[in-house]
Amino acid sequence: MNRSALPVQWTAFPVATEPPRAVPILLAAVAGFVDACTFLGLFGFFVAQVTGSYVLAGAHRVTGPPGTAVLLAVPVFFAGGVAAALAAIAGHAVARRALAAALALETLLLIGFAATFAAGGGVGGPEATPVVAASMFGLAAMGVQSALVRLLMRGVASTNVMTTNTSQIAIDATQLAWARLFRNDESVEMVHHREACRRRLAEGLSLPLGFLAGTVVGAVAFASAGYVVLVAPVMVVGGLTLWAARWGAMRGPANRDG
Repeated sequence: MNRSALPVQWTAFPVATEPPRAVPILLAAVAGFVDACTFLGLFGFFVAQVTGSYVLAGAHRVTGPPGTAVLLAVPVFFAGGVAAALAAIAGHAVARRALAAALALETLLLIGFAATFAAGGGVGGPEATPVVAASMFGLAAMGVQSALVRLLMRGVASTNVMTTNTSQIAIDATQLAWARLFRNDESVEMVHHREACRRRLAEGLSLPLGFLAGTVVGAVAFASAGYVVLVAPVMVVGGLTLWAARWGAMRGPANRDG
């Protein structure tokens, strides 16, 4: 079908889809890679999630005023989520490519992150302009990623924050072990619960492992080669953007993810 013939649908709720399992694993690895690089090169700053920034902002009366990056961390991460939602809405309305549009936005932000990081990251202290700029680009990119996964990837846990994922793995592993040891209920409902738990555990383990692999590779690569390694997350997310655009085209106008 001619794309120009598709009606424009400005819906606030673009359809979420189930991506191939490799996609969220790659995104988790990107988040780990970026976080490792910012930790090493931006004075111990994390960008993949903002829980610590909430703590630092809340405790500033005791610890002293937070730095500029910490002060802006929560609103910038929030803005990334807003931008991801708007990109998905626009991508769906214009070309039925919500996922590709959101990934393209993350790619652009990662390019800004790499450019500002290479321009002066790690030099001049945490309040230096290039350091703050790189931190903001990284936070915005991870805010976009966190939001696009929740908005557009059905059944996928967070690729940025491993706290909830780890808790869910602990719950699922315990329940499966208990069910295996004490098979005192073989009802259809309990069998269904066990299968759902087993499937969730198998899928859930891959994201923390992907994130951990990303942090290890990112730390080693950054320590060995420096700023040039920052092109890696750009290439991965850029490649996923091209894949998402092609995937949407292959699925046809009636079933496109956005």
